Amino acid sequence: MVTENFEELTILNTRFHKLTVCQLIDYIVISANVEKKTIVSNVNVYAMNLAYELPWFQDFLNSSDLVFCDGFSTLFGAKLLGYSVQSVHRMTCPDYIENLVLACEKQEVSLFLLAGKPGVVDKAITKLTSIAPKIRIQGHHGYFEKSGAENDLIIQKINEFKPGILYVGLGMPLQEKWILDNINRIEARVFFPLGACLDFYTGSVTRAPRLLTNIGLEGLTRVVMEPQRLWKRFLIGYPLFLYRVLRQRIGGGVTTKL
Repeated sequence: MVTENFEELTILNTRFHKLTVCQLIDYIVISANVEKKTIVSNVNVYAMNLAYELPWFQDFLNSSDLVFCDGFSTLFGAKLLGYSVQSVHRMTCPDYIENLVLACEKQEVSLFLLAGKPGVVDKAITKLTSIAPKIRIQGHHGYFEKSGAENDLIIQKINEFKPGILYVGLGMPLQEKWILDNINRIEARVFFPLGACLDFYTGSVTRAPRLLTNIGLEGLTRVVMEPQRLWKRFLIGYPLFLYRVLRQRIGGGVTTKL
């Protein structure tokens, strides 16, 4: 499967692809069986704002092999610019990680999880192997020095395992920077930066009720739960993103007729 099969959308000079979760899983598993390093990234409003402000991060997204949408507000921005998108074109990891692991088990694709506080990966592996007992899976927590001897040991552990998929959940944009700094040293095929997915999947961080996640209000719940850390990202970042998109639209950024 190649990305030419997916429509490419551009917001604020940052591009992502229009696809469904089934297409995403197929792409990842197929890529993991090809002897080539592939980067599968994702965007939400926070990522779009970072890309607007950090040229290296925008370059990372625009040079990734596939970029999917993990945010209803990003889809709304795309609609404002004339793109035809629906809720099925947004996907968030805790909702599909088990289907991804089942597909990996079926296609004999191995998975290495690099994420979270100590203990989170262990919980995730226990849950995932309960539904996919034949999956080859290892992991390590994300609380390590990102350079020097400790980083070298992490890379050595990954290379000894040689995963088909390397899940990197260090938080955005640290995880992308870590991939950039180390990809040439790592023997993995698919590099998959996914933030706090395992925290939500394992219940280490409480997720918003399904009703709220389905209508795009998960971010509001996260602000209520972690106001000191996330208030700026959501309460300032979302209006700022909308302002920038509207400015692009007024400036001639509409791509097709609504």
